[in-house]
Amino acid sequence: MLTEEEKERYDRQIRIPGFGVEGQEKLKKAKVLIAGVGALGTAISTYLGIAGVGCLRIVDGDVVELSNLNRQVLHWTRDIGRMKTQSAAEKLREANPCINVDAVVETITQDNIPELTAGCDLIMDAVDNYQTRYLLNRAALERGIPFIHGGVYGMEGMATTIVPGQTACLKCIFPEPPPPVTIPVLGVIPGVVGCLQATEAVKYITGIGELLTNRLLVFDGNDLRFREVKLKRNPKCPDCSSLKPRAGGDLQGI
Repeated sequence: MLTEEEKERYDRQIRIPGFGVEGQEKLKKAKVLIAGVGALGTAISTYLGIAGVGCLRIVDGDVVELSNLNRQVLHWTRDIGRMKTQSAAEKLREANPCINVDAVVETITQDNIPELTAGCDLIMDAVDNYQTRYLLNRAALERGIPFIHGGVYGMEGMATTIVPGQTACLKCIFPEPPPPVTIPVLGVIPGVVGCLQATEAVKYITGIGELLTNRLLVFDGNDLRFREVKLKRNPKCPDCSSLKPRAGGDLQGI
């Protein structure tokens, strides 16, 4: 049940047709893993936090550096040298004291990912390397929960929503990881992509709208255009080919 404070706090989104108090209560009950609290992760966690997602489990093993500050909006100059999860959790709790922020100072590995994903309703991809993304992809497939992918490079970004047994998984889309590089990026690009990912998460949890499934949405900031790439499951995918197709009705809502 929502408190009177929560009803007032979330009044404008409760007014959205099809959202209502029921949708807000679904958000309050939800638990979301945000893997990484850098550029994408700070945007995602900010908007999921103020939207009223009941529990955000934010995971990152890095400290705040000066070069992060052009894009990682929950980290400020005073936070340089602090753990990113501690810096982010402080602001998220201040922005919305009605939610729980579970701040985990760890690097995501094969060993700890079962514990990190335990009890979560979906996984948000906010990491900067494909080896960790593949771990998250497999964890989502094993748990049968959505994995909302986002990525950025320079003035471009992309996002898609992966639903186990229903859509192409990350390994279908990117069978091989790109070469590791220091990623150039303008700060507003992960802001745009992170907001798109957060929108997908809210839609999935509340059951409203149409998800970005089997579609890769590509954003080009140079000419401010969006385009879609249609995706298909790879029947020989090493990660998801053994999963049986699920009915479309399973796509959203928790």
